[in-house]
Amino acid sequence: MLDKINQLDIDLFLYLNSLGDRKWDWFWLIITEKWTSIPLFVVLLFLTYKKFNAKVLGISCLAILVIITLSDQLAGYFKYLFMRPRPCNEEFIEYGRFVAKRCAKYGFYSAHASTTFALAVFFIKQLKDKYPKIGYWLLFWAIVVTYSRIYIGVHYPGDILVGLCIGLVLGYSTYFLFEFLMKKIEKRAT
Repeated sequence: MLDKINQLDIDLFLYLNSLGDRKWDWFWLIITEKWTSIPLFVVLLFLTYKKFNAKVLGISCLAILVIITLSDQLAGYFKYLFMRPRPCNEEFIEYGRFVAKRCAKYGFYSAHASTTFALAVFFIKQLKDKYPKIGYWLLFWAIVVTYSRIYIGVHYPGDILVGLCIGLVLGYSTYFLFEFLMKKIEKRAT
């Protein structure tokens, strides 16, 4: 059963990875860089400040740090627990495309997927009342960023799917913690 799932993951990776075109490689290399999303987060933090206030902005920044830290540390732990080689380290990559600048050893699960989906969920939950369509844009952004990891050849679709699921759990959990803290703060203020 695991062999069939693994082969399906390889086949799906090769299919999705081969959709790439050399003339678009530069674009996907930019998208996959974590620093590329900073302008988006500046806008999201500004919208948070605009909807709430400076105190809530500070708590939101703390929540973002929690999400990024947990996502990164959990992914690192899982990578060395499962020791699943990245596609770029496998022989079959000759049938696909490797566009990334480097290829780390292990890749289960995708920290990019986990972090982007966790942050998307957190901000969707936080801002949807005032900006109801923000969810479409943030989910689109998260999908594009996570697909970039397959495009450049460093993650299997299964790595992305597990990262997405963990990101959803982290995003919702952090948001509920944020809500809990906000209620405590409001209670103290009254």
